[in-house]
Amino acid sequence: MQQVQRDEPQDFERVLSSMCTPPHPQAREAAERFLATNPGDPGTYRTVTALERKAVETLGQIASLPDPEGYITGGGTEANIQAVRLARNRADTDTPNVVAPRSAHFSFRKAAELLDVELRTAPTTDHRAEVDGIAELIDPDTVCVVGVAGSTEYGVVDPIPELAELADDAGALCHVDAAWGGFYLPFTDHEWDFSDAPIDTLTIDPHKVGQAAIPAGGLLARDRTLLDELAIDTPYLESASQITLTGTRSGAGVASAVAAMDALWPRGYAEEYERAMENAEWLADSLDAHGHEIVGPELPLVVADLSVPMTDELRDRGWRVSKTGSGELRIVCMPHVTRSMLRSFLADLEWY
Repeated sequence: MQQVQRDEPQDFERVLSSMCTPPHPQAREAAERFLATNPGDPGTYRTVTALERKAVETLGQIASLPDPEGYITGGGTEANIQAVRLARNRADTDTPNVVAPRSAHFSFRKAAELLDVELRTAPTTDHRAEVDGIAELIDPDTVCVVGVAGSTEYGVVDPIPELAELADDAGALCHVDAAWGGFYLPFTDHEWDFSDAPIDTLTIDPHKVGQAAIPAGGLLARDRTLLDELAIDTPYLESASQITLTGTRSGAGVASAVAAMDALWPRGYAEEYERAMENAEWLADSLDAHGHEIVGPELPLVVADLSVPMTDELRDRGWRVSKTGSGELRIVCMPHVTRSMLRSFLADLEWY
């Protein structure tokens, strides 16, 4: 009898580039229990539908939004696309545009292409949105102004209140992309959430720092009327309409998000933030002492000016590292990244 090969997923012992991390044990267990459920059919799968409401309520607590509206998405890309779609649908213009900093995630380029919306990008200073640059690009056809709360390349937080004010003055929506940063930011002094500014929609992903199983992204909206812009009739289902982008969705991701947040919010996440930030600061100081120019860490993400050959050598030695668009080494101190892991990384770096 032919023996079937058993493939194993890659472990995280040398992963320094990912914004995802192994799920919390309770999140893993919950995902397995709900593998066959579909929150896209809420009339049939009522238990997971109730869990999704609980997930949204907890995300609302994290982002300081009373009575939150939203749903669990497949990830930050879907949530960002939906935010742009929502803004486009509610606007009275045939030539809609979205204004974002150049540091915005590439998912906004996907959104612009899919939705036939013009994407205008403004310069950044120290990788942070320039408020004046954003203002110069806004016009009567602007439907959404985007701010980033924890950029994927540099971990930087934009001046969200100022961007929200520009959006409000223009009659546009303000969307905040906190897909990665949203589970770290409540334990900082940054102004980024619904209590800090009149933002309308926000992306926040439990399957990143939240330690849920993939896929479990999140989209929050200030009120239901915003999400109504996304509603599509669903005549053959028990529910009358859907606001989601996909039909069938992962009940495993929903249940996993609830389990992870129940286990970790808020104290566990606070402890993870403190540990991750200490590791990032230690790594930045160590790299600086070795003569490397450092960016950050503002959140637990370190960027260093390592050469491309050095980066390639680290990859050859098993380290999963990535580079910014400018070619700098980018290291994300996720919950699985330990101090001993970073010491091993520096030892290999010194070897090179």
